[in-house]
Amino acid sequence: MEANKLSYTRFKTRVVHIGDIPMGGDYPIRIQSMTTVDTMDTRGSVEQTIRMVEAGCEYVRITAPSIKEAENLANIKRELRSRGYQVPLVADIHFTPNAAEVAARIVEKVRVNPGNYADKKKFDQIDYTDAAYQSELERIYKKFAPLVHICKEYGTAMRIGTNHGSLSDRIMSRYGDTPEGMVESAMEFIRICEDLNYYDLVVSMKSSNPQVMVQAYRLLVDRMIAEQMNYPLHLGVTEAGDGEDGRIKSAVGIGTLLEDGLGDTIRVSLTEEPEYEAPVAIALANRYKNRAQESAQDSPILVFSDDTQTKPYISREVNTFVGGSLVPRVIADISAANLKDPFILSGVGYKYDPINDKYHMGDQSVDFVYLADKLPSFTMPGNLKQLYDYPTWLGLTERANIHPLYQLAEFNRATLKDPVLNMIHISNDLLQSEDFQLLQNDPTIVFVLETEHAHGMADQRQFFANIQVIGLDNPIIIKRTYKVDDFSGPIGNIMDPEEPVSKLQVYAATDVGALLIDGLGSGIWVDAPAIAMDKITSLSFGILQATRSRISKTEYISCPSCGRTLFDLQETTQMIRSRTNHLKGLKIGIMGCIVNGPGEMADADYGYVGAGPDKITLYRGKEVVKRNVSSRNALDELIEIIKSDGRWTEEENVT
Repeated sequence: MEANKLSYTRFKTRVVHIGDIPMGGDYPIRIQSMTTVDTMDTRGSVEQTIRMVEAGCEYVRITAPSIKEAENLANIKRELRSRGYQVPLVADIHFTPNAAEVAARIVEKVRVNPGNYADKKKFDQIDYTDAAYQSELERIYKKFAPLVHICKEYGTAMRIGTNHGSLSDRIMSRYGDTPEGMVESAMEFIRICEDLNYYDLVVSMKSSNPQVMVQAYRLLVDRMIAEQMNYPLHLGVTEAGDGEDGRIKSAVGIGTLLEDGLGDTIRVSLTEEPEYEAPVAIALANRYKNRAQESAQDSPILVFSDDTQTKPYISREVNTFVGGSLVPRVIADISAANLKDPFILSGVGYKYDPINDKYHMGDQSVDFVYLADKLPSFTMPGNLKQLYDYPTWLGLTERANIHPLYQLAEFNRATLKDPVLNMIHISNDLLQSEDFQLLQNDPTIVFVLETEHAHGMADQRQFFANIQVIGLDNPIIIKRTYKVDDFSGPIGNIMDPEEPVSKLQVYAATDVGALLIDGLGSGIWVDAPAIAMDKITSLSFGILQATRSRISKTEYISCPSCGRTLFDLQETTQMIRSRTNHLKGLKIGIMGCIVNGPGEMADADYGYVGAGPDKITLYRGKEVVKRNVSSRNALDELIEIIKSDGRWTEEENVT
């Protein structure tokens, strides 16, 4: 998918009618979520659906793992309608075509996963001949066609929902565990639908890895365009997790695609109550209500290249500080803090020990602090680099570990410069200025890239393209500034005292993450004076983690729960997190049932999967290590597996 760097244009899809709420075309980006209670609990399903609708959900998905649940969708729908709720219902189907055929006669939309609807997954590698592969497609055609005929007869829409972790053995054998395999898995089913003259389709390409998800959707759009298709897109990062991590990971994946103009409906998958997903999705979607008009009025105008491909930006390394193969750096602004108190540095990851007069740093300690023109009255940590505005830096007598930050014109006029590192404010607009023409390239220069454009991510992405055409390779720090007004106005009907923080997580993860995920940027600087510094620090490292550009903590790939779930996911996730969150770089999948594991945790190192009431199956990657372990002992058993693999470290106690 080639994204327009200069203006925002939404990919025009066909309109699909889902009950009374159409999707696609020029209709708004729709919000949806999924119930978590047992589908056989009619009252519980109805009550939860109502809470979701009140929170802003426009479609509600309900699992139908067997015929009995599919049949009970009629009771749920009847009760909702009797209480005045016309929300379209979506049946979620895995493995069971007969349940899908029942549900399609009741609800407004069915979701099928082509990896397991009529296909099989045993993690077998099979060398298919072309004839054998075609024979399998013909078998799938016969298995899938009855559902298509029912959907046509009843006016039921369908989502063909590919998931990265549940590709069939057939697809895996020919295409591997790749975005190409994900796309082809969906396209095979789409072609069957079109052969049967059925077009009420929505398509998704979900993954727990935002990089894979973004690549798959872009490739899907390219493939659809090549085959003259334009079906609406359902966006989502599956198994995103809970809390801050889930919000950031979802925003990196979904937001990147929304910035590209892709997406007609979104579901944010959090390991939380489903009504808490809607406000996050709304916050993402709301930014694009007027984006086309805003972008047209305030779009970047400088183009050194008409190449719209996003190429990774390879920078030089500046004196082992930033750039090159080094992990992206994090800058924090502490200029408004009390610089007489060393304890303020705990907000940027440096814990002060007054007894020994030293600092403890961790995996989420920032690399640079910006102090503007303020001088601290305490000794700074030896490995924390300080940035000052150039006039202040110029007046310092001791400059070890201390570096200047210039305006562009200031750098050109400067007679004294830092011999190792000079940071310069820059923007895409400034590339056409006389000051930029006068700039003498210097191996110590690092650009701090800013933007004031409505379509700021596109503006900054264009800067990277322009710099490559010019032939510069200086490291570039991506800076985004968020004012108090950026967080005004509620994003849903759920009262959330942390709403400004949640909005910042969503906005920054989109704006900065969309660049990092494409290999653009040597560091990040999130500036939000209204938000506490520890929140900004955690967010910055969370964005780097979600884009897989700097790993600083354990990653949890936990599903959002549904009616198939066999244990309390929220409680279990917190329990596992409490004992493993010090295992930097480890990915642990926590799945409520076999549908979401082992397949959906394809990206995880270890898995904790519900296998039955009070029974857990433990995985190493996709390999079953222990089956049907009692839930009382399962976490201890998982830790023993990690220890036996030599990947366990004891947690350090830092006071």
